Amino acid sequence: MINKIGFVLVKPQLAENIGFCARGLKNFGFTILDLVQPRDKWPNKKALVTAVGAKNILNKSKVYSNVQNAIAKYDIVYASTARRRDINKKHLSFRDFIKSIKKNRKKKIGIMFGPEASGLSNEDIIYSNYMFKIPVNKNFESINLSHSLIIVCFEIFKLLKPYYLNKEKKLKNIANKKKLNKLIIFLEDCLEKKGFFSPKEKKKKMLTNLRNIFGRIELNDKELRILSSVFSNLQE
Repeated sequence: MINKIGFVLVKPQLAENIGFCARGLKNFGFTILDLVQPRDKWPNKKALVTAVGAKNILNKSKVYSNVQNAIAKYDIVYASTARRRDINKKHLSFRDFIKSIKKNRKKKIGIMFGPEASGLSNEDIIYSNYMFKIPVNKNFESINLSHSLIIVCFEIFKLLKPYYLNKEKKLKNIANKKKLNKLIIFLEDCLEKKGFFSPKEKKKKMLTNLRNIFGRIELNDKELRILSSVFSNLQE
């Protein structure tokens, strides 16, 4: 599904932003980035610099002279816009935009972004099926081109690969309770010798809190050995 989604930058003004967009695409597994009339000469070294490890995406990017040709391979096209337009085109909320992506997931999908200074023109938008807007603070609605693209990529990534968000790294070599208890007893003995438990009537509660702290921590064997060494040196 991800390989069926392509991104089209219409008249991008900064080569650096094109590179950042390529990098954002690769972060989330997308591979298709095409350009319509980029202002700077193409290919561009500045874009390659900011793309870092996503140069392969730029090397495959195609440059088109107009929007019609750039989107010809897609079944459904969405146009990103920062403002409502006075044209007869369905304007989707961002939530509905993502729902529409899900609904059309078996089709070839194109997502257009306009130039940094002005956004897509009405003449460009008329070739899309839908418009959508990224919700932002009304007092400052300007978003960098690459940032807008990354937000869209992330939301689609969440939709198509939800298991990535639920992955948990399992802790390895967790010390068993016998080893942990041995460390706690050693620590209690050290604190007792140092007169830490004062006044005496609060010792039981202080020990309970101490054991509770260590009970919540999942230490591995190496970490347990380090703590044992630290406590031993402090005792000396």
